Amino acid sequence: QVQLVESGGGSVQAGGSLRLSCVVSANGAAIIERGWYRQTPGAQREMVATIHSSGTTRYSDSVKGRFTITRNYAENTVSLQMNSLIPEDSGIYYCNAVEAIFMRKNRDYWGKGTQVTVSS
Repeated sequence: QVQLVESGGGSVQAGGSLRLSCVVSANGAAIIERGWYRQTPGAQREMVATIHSSGTTRYSDSVKGRFTITRNYAENTVSLQMNSLIPEDSGIYYCNAVEAIFMRKNRDYWGKGTQVTVSS
């Protein structure tokens, strides 16, 4: 079973920085992508940033140039460095891992979420 444990988050003033980290315990699963998603009240969960096993990264347009997603192979972590934060970045951030399963649909795993609050 894949397990995700997030850390980081908290409250910060606009213009500040935060770093989120997630330990991804694959336990033998073929994880092909890791990422961070954000959810705000009344809204659907949205992609913030992802990193494929090939190293390819994707970012939402709203965070490009401000956020950086990285992966630490030795520690099995995926991190999100968030700079120049704005109040619109506030929300619950979820760590995500995608498992590739032969001849079947990929499976998503989620962490419990960590709150990020940016005040103006």
